[in-house]
Amino acid sequence: MAYKSILTVMTDTKHAESALTQMSALALAQDAHVEALCLGVDRSQTGYYYAGANALILQETLNRANAEADEVLTYTQNFLGKSGTRWSAESGVAQISDIGRHVAHRARFSDLVILPQPYGADRGAEAEPIVEAAMFEGHAPVLVTPDDAKPFDRPGTIMIGWNESVEAMRAIRRALPFLMQSDLVRIVVIDPPRHGPDRSDPGGMLSQMLARHGVKCEIDVLSKTMTRVSDVLNRHAADTESDMIVMGAYGHSRFREAILGGATRNMLEQSSVPVFLAH
Repeated sequence: MAYKSILTVMTDTKHAESALTQMSALALAQDAHVEALCLGVDRSQTGYYYAGANALILQETLNRANAEADEVLTYTQNFLGKSGTRWSAESGVAQISDIGRHVAHRARFSDLVILPQPYGADRGAEAEPIVEAAMFEGHAPVLVTPDDAKPFDRPGTIMIGWNESVEAMRAIRRALPFLMQSDLVRIVVIDPPRHGPDRSDPGGMLSQMLARHGVKCEIDVLSKTMTRVSDVLNRHAADTESDMIVMGAYGHSRFREAILGGATRNMLEQSSVPVFLAH
């Protein structure tokens, strides 16, 4: 079991290196094909332009978006051309309000999508919708890589954030190729429920299921000693020197079709290691 089609979506060159490096490392290890979609983003809001200015301003924003797409494509081609992987890359322009449709279409036909961290300094407004579209509309697992994360071809220690939810279980199943290749999987349960079928053995049935796939597991039961669950998970990932965190992604329907829930957003903002997400 392996990821054979790996996709990334790039809209700038400032934060592209970590995702491209991680994607290339995995592609070489798993004999996969990597695909890069390099987009220039048209951020124009035509409804706010005064009469007579639309054509000129629209053309200017379109020219800028095309130039950005060409810049990102050139950067990506140069990077992947030296990586030794099988790859393809293409460019295009998308309006910021429509970017999710393009990402979701490509993600739907990918085994794994690798993206830069969507939050932080100098991130474009399109970074979060790209992550959301890949997961919620493209239904693909996403590996989000922080800028300073150490790339891996095979994760040594993986940490699972386990809360018995459907989303968490779906992420675990999508992450099985990684879990089966790892040296150790740590199933982390924070403040397990006092009632229910698993109250006496939190994480036990999940550990049993993974063990049947040949996965070596340990269960870490933690107290919620910090305000946010994401802070507890990030601290434990650092303490255990984990290479990757696997967790379910949660969304709330508000102004857009999907908005990342608080726990997911906090995790992506603070994590110093790659985070594997599925919904």
